[in-house]
Parts: sequence; structure tokens; C-alpha cells
Amino acid sequence: MAIEAPIDLPPEQVRLLLAPLRNDLSIALHAHANPFSVGGIIRVAHSFLVREIFVVGTQPWYAKASMGMHRYENIRVVPDDEALLDAIEGRPLWGVEKDCATVSLFDVKCYPRDVVLLFGSERGGLPSSIIARCDEVVGIPMYGINHSFPVSVTVGMVLCDWARRRYAPGTIVTG
Repeated sequence: MAIEAPIDLPPEQVRLLLAPLRNDLSIALHAHANPFSVGGIIRVAHSFLVREIFVVGTQPWYAKASMGMHRYENIRVVPDDEALLDAIEGRPLWGVEKDCATVSLFDVKCYPRDVVLLFGSERGGLPSSIIARCDEVVGIPMYGINHSFPVSVTVGMVLCDWARRRYAPGTIVTG
């Protein structure tokens, strides 16, 4: 449930108010190809109060598409894969990549605490070099002839699944 926006407070103060409410997961966007998608993803990620959003690469992104939510989020731009791996400091890294999936989104039992969910571009997905570094690779089943979902939709589906499993009655969160 959304909290009432303290619109009269500066963004840094809003961030402080949100900090204790943040969830124990982060997302990372790898080599995004659409600057508008990144803004939309930031807006979606804000709705789930992720800990932080990593943007891997130097491509620009369109802040206005976040509908202002970029002001309240912890956005960390890292130049490459190695910088991402250094930044997440050994936390579980789960890639979301249909073609190399080791588990279907429908079959995920539990997301680990502090997981970083890594999403690639709609056109190129995730490169094999970073997939090899993932602890798990999740695929979302598709039934049409289209090869991929828009990445902002994919992020929304996976975060919704994370929240459904995390906040289900009787859920036990594993370390």
C-alpha cells in the first residue's frame, strides 16, 4: 500500500523517511538500449521500494520517464560488469534471461535475502560473460511468437512475483 507523499519535503528528507521501509533486494539494468525504459523501470522499482537500482554502462537515461521517482531512489551508475560485481559485494545475483534460464519464474521457490535481480536489454538480453557469474537465471514463460517482453514489463513481473512470495502468509525468508 502506498504511503502518503510528503510533497513539501526535500527529496533527501523523503529518502531518509523511506530508508527503513526499503526491501532487501536490488535491481540492476545491464546495457539498456532504451533510455525511456530506464525511467519507467525506476518508477516501477520505487513502487516496490527496492534498496537500490544499478545502471550498468554509460548510456544516458531519461529521468522524466520516472515521473519524479528518480529523486527518491538510490541509483548507482557503474561502468561495467566488474564494477557491478564489486558494488554488490558478494550478494546473490540472479539474472533474468529467457534463453539461458535455469528456472522458470513460475518455479522459483524463494528469493534469497539481499538478491540483486539483473535485467538485460530487450534486444540483446544478458551476455554470456555475466550470465556465468549469476547464481541463478530466471526465465519468464512466453506463449506467442514475440521473443521478449519489454524490459520494464519484465521488471514489473519479477518484482511482483518477489513481493507475492516475500509477503505471502507464512513465508520464511532465507539468508
